[in-house]
Amino acid sequence: MADQESFTPVRISARDIPPPATISPEAQKALSDGTQMPRVNWPPATDKDAWRAQIEAGTGMREQMAGPILDAAKCRRETVRIAGVTCYDCVPADAASDGPVYLYIHGGAFVFGGGILAEAMGARTADSLGVRVVSVDYRMPPDHPYPAAPDDCLAVYKALIETIDPLRIVIGGASAGGNLAAATTLMIRDWGLPMPAATILLTPEVDLTEAGDSFRTNEDLDVILKRGLPECNALYADGHDLTHPYLSPLFADFAKGFPPTIVQTGTRDLFLSNSVLLHRKLRNAGVDAELHVWEAMPHGGFSRTPVPESADVDAELRRFLARIFG
Repeated sequence: MADQESFTPVRISARDIPPPATISPEAQKALSDGTQMPRVNWPPATDKDAWRAQIEAGTGMREQMAGPILDAAKCRRETVRIAGVTCYDCVPADAASDGPVYLYIHGGAFVFGGGILAEAMGARTADSLGVRVVSVDYRMPPDHPYPAAPDDCLAVYKALIETIDPLRIVIGGASAGGNLAAATTLMIRDWGLPMPAATILLTPEVDLTEAGDSFRTNEDLDVILKRGLPECNALYADGHDLTHPYLSPLFADFAKGFPPTIVQTGTRDLFLSNSVLLHRKLRNAGVDAELHVWEAMPHGGFSRTPVPESADVDAELRRFLARIFG
């Protein structure tokens, strides 16, 4: 591989980039109304106490985010233990008893997003897609680094397929959850277990080395994720090789098998390159894979306010599920 320092970089002048007129007024407002997330400087991976303090400091904010979602939720929710792992079973009233089951894996940089937020995102997903969702509240760092999270997700899947046809199950998630959905599916394959029907990978963090182009081109432009997450990734990996496929699924050999997959991202998503590279690798391996890119959408979508583009994403996921499950 050529030394990158031998190439001439492109110098970009400082400039203001307004929301484009090519997206809905609601989405334009979401990009400019002051809801931008700050540029966070995370503690080093070696400082576990600082990470525990960081996690504790964000508890109130996460509860505040989850509250309105749970208040608006229409699905029936139950906290259950599956294979010893806490999960949130979210079932819409009109979901068919023999219909798809979405094994949902929450995001949050491998460190955040559990508890009440995992329940809220599971409920939102169940209501928006009209299918039963089992949201996994997997163990996280600093006390439970890799491989605790994918081990938990795999354990839940193994328990589910004791009573549910794996061809009725789809595994998915967003951001770190997309990573874990892909990694869990690779583990299912490598363990010789029956594969799920499909995977849903929403702006997935599938390369923990963060080598992709958009980690530079969309830095600071993404209003949700201002920069990469090397500290979070190192905390999660706990000294393991970041290029191992169970840590960075982008490095997997997909020619060995992988289920139909839909990948979603946006042109302002810091993780845009992850989605583009993963989709191309899946296609080159002969996997049934779709890539959907939304104009000006940041990491995680325009999630803070209702916008037409968010409804478009949900509609595309419902269409994908309808294609997979007939």
